[in-house]
Amino acid sequence: MTALQHHPRRSVRLDTLVRLRWLAIFGQIAALLVVTDGLDFQLPFWRCMAVIGIYAVFNISLRLRFRGNERLAPELAAWFLAVDIAELAVLLFLTGGLENPFAFLFLGPVLISATALPPRMTLVLGAFAVTCATLLVFAHYPLPWSSDDPLELPSIYMLGVWLSILLAIGYISIYAWQITEEARQLADALVATELVLAREQHLSQLDGLAAAAAHELGTPLSTISLVSKELELALGASEHAGDARILREQAQRCREILGKLTALPAPGEPFELMKLSALIEEVVSPHRNFGIAIEVKRPTDPHDEPVGARNPAILYGLGNLLENAVDFARERVDVVAEWTEDQVKVTISDDGPGFPPEVIGRMGEPYVKGTRPQRKQAASESTGLGLGFFIAKTLLERSGGHLAIENRVFPQRGAVIRVTWPRTEFERPLSEAA
Repeated sequence: MTALQHHPRRSVRLDTLVRLRWLAIFGQIAALLVVTDGLDFQLPFWRCMAVIGIYAVFNISLRLRFRGNERLAPELAAWFLAVDIAELAVLLFLTGGLENPFAFLFLGPVLISATALPPRMTLVLGAFAVTCATLLVFAHYPLPWSSDDPLELPSIYMLGVWLSILLAIGYISIYAWQITEEARQLADALVATELVLAREQHLSQLDGLAAAAAHELGTPLSTISLVSKELELALGASEHAGDARILREQAQRCREILGKLTALPAPGEPFELMKLSALIEEVVSPHRNFGIAIEVKRPTDPHDEPVGARNPAILYGLGNLLENAVDFARERVDVVAEWTEDQVKVTISDDGPGFPPEVIGRMGEPYVKGTRPQRKQAASESTGLGLGFFIAKTLLERSGGHLAIENRVFPQRGAVIRVTWPRTEFERPLSEAA
């Protein structure tokens, strides 16, 4: 789980860069042909074609040097994207500099870096693109245009073009990086959620298998006990009578051990079902010996108490919420169970500092951090309220529940989390759950 909180090394596939380059090459050739043949403008055509040709040869050499599905190291990918910026800068130098409307294509390689490479690489490429754009303001060939009506753009306009390219590279790159980073974090968190759920389901299955084994082994162990007893009587004072007695005693010991396991009913029977009060007690019991008083409240009349599946998602989700409450509480945590004909509600509240105002609106998102009390920081450097809370929220919502998060109204202190299920969803058999 901890390893998942560190995102894997970012990289980009060589095949992606090669394909994008070919698209750029054909687009550049088409633009040159349209300007020279279609618009009949004069420009250094063969120089431009030479630059594009060198670019194409470089692309072919990459295809020959690397496997198409190879993922490039961030540093190497950044160098290749720098080549893209340099090639575009040379073409713009030959065709009008920033007066050329295609100057906005400087954004392309930087945007790719923002979505696929570490931030420091994007920062370097952005600075390189801005440097190229700045040089093109002062040094470039004339923009291809009609000689009868030459185009002269004022300096203030060129300054605006340069500034717009600078802002586009900065703003759009940051925006793309933020969106990609959130998607990456969400993907990692969902993987962690699946791992936790699979583990909880596996543990539940082991409980069922143990109960089934105890039930099935009861008959052969009874037979062994009976036969060993008859052998012991038949052997009488024989030297092997002691071995038969040991065999009978060990078979009886096995029956006693399995008798404890039969307290867990077999799969498909009450083992898979439990009352709401039993479910809450199973969640609460591991947290009772941490110096925090946990009080469970439920209606005094247990009539019509909900009976739901022993759902690992609910057990883990409520357990995680209760663990957070115990971590942040000063003295006390309350767990309140309520139900009606239509709803089942569990409320967990504590007397701690409550949710920080700066994160309460983002609770449930992955990797949202809050500060744990000193007693927890001494044992762990984790700040909490991040991936674990996201997993709990995700699992409870998958079980059909809805979470409501708030702080107690001043002068009271503490956080309050309410989990509400439609009663039909809570009582749905696990085999029918989505």
